[in-house]
Amino acid sequence: MTVDLRIFTEPQQGATYDDLLAVARAAEALGFSGFFRSDHYLAMGGDGGAGPTDAWTTLAGLARETSTIRLGTLVTSATFRLPGPLAIQVAGVDRMSGGRVELGLGAGWFEAEHTAYGIPFPPLGERFDRLEEQLAVITGLWATEPGKTFSHNGTHYPVVDSPALAKPTQDGGVPIIIGGGGKRRTPALAARYAAEFNAPFVSATEAGRLFERVRAVACDAGREPGALTCSAAQVVCVGGDEATLRRRADAIGRDLDELRANGLAGSPDEVATKIATFEAAGAQRLYLQVLDLTDLDHLADIADAALE
Repeated sequence: MTVDLRIFTEPQQGATYDDLLAVARAAEALGFSGFFRSDHYLAMGGDGGAGPTDAWTTLAGLARETSTIRLGTLVTSATFRLPGPLAIQVAGVDRMSGGRVELGLGAGWFEAEHTAYGIPFPPLGERFDRLEEQLAVITGLWATEPGKTFSHNGTHYPVVDSPALAKPTQDGGVPIIIGGGGKRRTPALAARYAAEFNAPFVSATEAGRLFERVRAVACDAGREPGALTCSAAQVVCVGGDEATLRRRADAIGRDLDELRANGLAGSPDEVATKIATFEAAGAQRLYLQVLDLTDLDHLADIADAALE
């Protein structure tokens, strides 16, 4: 198969930096192209272990402790950070990695984590307004020529005569990922600002519909048809036998039959077949969500099933 495969983690469920480092290094050694993490401050079920780790703090560490694998968020919430400091932060991590960083950015949705840490949580419409303005500021800062300044006359994030530093290592700035099932604003923002559109946790059929919609919007906006990479995210659970599969499903608190129906779960052959259905639907990249970060043997089994 030709679909690009990346590992995607949910550290807010209790993973430490050392856990993330072990998974990132294993993913790199096994040949996965990317290691991505969520950007959340509150566990979604369970006690959250030692507590959350900050996404961009941990990615900065991983940038220095890996050498080839791409690193990023799926996705950073626009409610968490001001766009100017975020642009500096991401550019810095990109430089620390030698140009291996990508920025997934979304409007934010998990109200409980905002109230738990004193983060304002505006209504949905305002969150999308803020996301759009953040995208304009971040990309504008990165695109400003050296020696010139950047200004933005925005409602939420006005910027005046910024020196637009620091710059990322990657030409054109850090690639931006935008995803979701929104019918209007999400495709429009992806068409305007994103290098990649992600369809998270939907069937291959639904992912294909989302890809068609965003590509049509991008085409109407004047982008080349192949300029926007289309990707999907799916939870993965692989095992060579039923006992291993059930043990791994139990470890993440999921029913195996439900995982088989709604994720990439099963034998190596089953999972390879399911990945092929996403590829046939137009997915050029898959983020394989691994929820038990202590089971490094699982990563090896995923690689055996999915990587040629």
